[in-house]
Amino acid sequence: MKLLTLAAVCAAVATLSAAPAFAAEPVVAKLQQPVAQPTKFIAGGAMFNCEADACVATATTSETFSSGTCKAVAAKVGPIAAFTGGKAMDEARLGACNSVAVARGVGAQMAKQ
Repeated sequence: MKLLTLAAVCAAVATLSAAPAFAAEPVVAKLQQPVAQPTKFIAGGAMFNCEADACVATATTSETFSSGTCKAVAAKVGPIAAFTGGKAMDEARLGACNSVAVARGVGAQMAKQ
């Protein structure tokens, strides 16, 4: 019985310790154009710090590397060239992400006219 309990505890600890390893991976949005000035905002449960042509979130959650977060970043700072968080987002998802930035840019240009 003690061996079974010990095995269960070890499995639980291993499961819990694996989650922070993924969550600790920074998420980086490489921008197509640099931001005019340093910008900070929250998206996907993490604080993104944007300078030059990159936005970086270091204290990430399991939701930070997602299409929704990518869209939120693109809506704030413009089109994204690459979105990575341990792996790179594929071209199809990146295109959907950038469609938000393009739509936002078109609306802003129309409002100025």
